[in-house]
Amino acid sequence: MSIDRSKIPHPFQEIKFTLPEIKNFILSNGLKVLFVQREFLPIIRMNLITGCGSIFDPIIKNGLANLFSMMIDEGAGDYNALELSEEFDILGSSFNASCNHDNIFLLVRTLSENFERSFELFSSIILKPHFNDQDFQRERRKVEVKLLQQKDEPEELAYIAFNHIVHGKNNPYAFPVLGYEESIQKLSIDEIIKFYNKNFSPDNSYLIVVGNISEADLTASLENYLSNWRIKSDLIKPKFEFAKNRKSISILNKEGAVQTEIRVGHRSSSRNTPDYFSKTMMNSILGGQFTSRINLNLREAKGFTYGATSNFSYYINSGEFCVSTSVSTENTLEAVTEILNELENIKTGVTPDELDFARSSMVRKFPSQFESDDQIASNLSLLAIQNLPYDYYDKYLDNIKSVSIEEVNQAAVKNIKLDEMSIVLVGDKNKLLNSFASSRFGDVQIINEKGEIVQ
Repeated sequence: MSIDRSKIPHPFQEIKFTLPEIKNFILSNGLKVLFVQREFLPIIRMNLITGCGSIFDPIIKNGLANLFSMMIDEGAGDYNALELSEEFDILGSSFNASCNHDNIFLLVRTLSENFERSFELFSSIILKPHFNDQDFQRERRKVEVKLLQQKDEPEELAYIAFNHIVHGKNNPYAFPVLGYEESIQKLSIDEIIKFYNKNFSPDNSYLIVVGNISEADLTASLENYLSNWRIKSDLIKPKFEFAKNRKSISILNKEGAVQTEIRVGHRSSSRNTPDYFSKTMMNSILGGQFTSRINLNLREAKGFTYGATSNFSYYINSGEFCVSTSVSTENTLEAVTEILNELENIKTGVTPDELDFARSSMVRKFPSQFESDDQIASNLSLLAIQNLPYDYYDKYLDNIKSVSIEEVNQAAVKNIKLDEMSIVLVGDKNKLLNSFASSRFGDVQIINEKGEIVQ
């Protein structure tokens, strides 16, 4: 049988896909639980999400929440840091702690047969962390080393500077999760302990569980090991000052750099807005997929970069729109010009073919986002973090399919703000300054590694 390879093959039929059943309940101590039972593999994944990220760091003590997350497994219960790590290793289990602006995350992955013992260790980290000064000094040195390394990472510097500029110096989201060298030096073990007693509590947390365990067995274990976790949070709500972004170009000097890291964007609305799906569809066309306008322009047509993307990223209380790429120094001006052109063009509307392709892509890749326990746990975490309804994924495809071309065009007009575009360049200022003297780009300013204006 011959095949006509000039014709694009079409799918034979719609893929049948059933979402996993999400169960939710609250423990006697107020801890909220989201649970999906999966019997496919003998593995259980647990994510504890506690709403006390770096936006709760005291003024001039940035980095406290992150250092707390690094300290919490440095010895707990009957074990010091090394012994605790070895206990997890013996079980074939893994533990990880991390922090972002909004939350602290504790993650455990274990075999079903070792769940009880692994959860016992997990609960000791939650209930009985050691917090001794020797461990604190070691972990603080790790942060100091990371901060030094960061100075040689243009991508990270661009992210930090962009965040500071679009959110403003009086907004907690403007400050890096790691903190600064001087703020880290101001921290002590007593502040870690105080942070734990005031902020790390079940009434401020979600536990996500995915894996091969019954709801009855899970509930019994949770109540057995966590019923004594009854700290009441005493969080001081941070103050958010949202200054309007202004058109500007900020250059962070990396003398001798042959590449320029580019960030173009502005602060945006938070996640829970009525136009979320139309905005997501619009961004998919603009810069959210490989065949997007920005990537086809900068990568395929111009050959400036291996990849260029745009995205809306969301915190709990804010968000940001950002186009990001990296190009050679001599192509920086033209790359930025092309990005601004694409941002202008998207506001004039998208085509039906573009919308159909973006919609089809989002619909067809949806089932693949629930293949593994990790993916399911990540999706459940989004429900918890952004306070989304538990039937969000049940309605997801209908919401995508119902977006009209008029709604996508309205989303572009509303959410792409040309007069607020902040352009951040990390590169050789001596080669960039003259190129960007045009008033089209707004005021030109030199910034330091924090994103502060120095010239």
